Amino acid sequence: MAVSGRGGGADAPRTATVAVRVRPGASRTRVGGTYGEGPDARLVVAVGARAVDGAATAAVLEAVADALGVRPRQVVLRHGHTSRDKLLEVLDPPHDLDTRLEQLRSR
Repeated sequence: MAVSGRGGGADAPRTATVAVRVRPGASRTRVGGTYGEGPDARLVVAVGARAVDGAATAAVLEAVADALGVRPRQVVLRHGHTSRDKLLEVLDPPHDLDTRLEQLRSR
């Protein structure tokens, strides 16, 4: 996960990038665990929605927002529209985002 400012100036909103691995068609929605090892490990997000017409991606964005305790509009897809590996951007992330992500990864 990387946190950075975007745009110019000190008032630029902070963002954080979160790498996820999607498991569509799961029996229930669950955010937790890791896929891979080391610095390339991704947060696993299982969703009931199928990977059809963006339904799984929309479900992933909502599930991650809920798991991180942020508003759904704060989580946006940046890369991986048609892939199970996606990069999400969290706009104005909470100050303890690293801790929250670590807790989710250890589930």
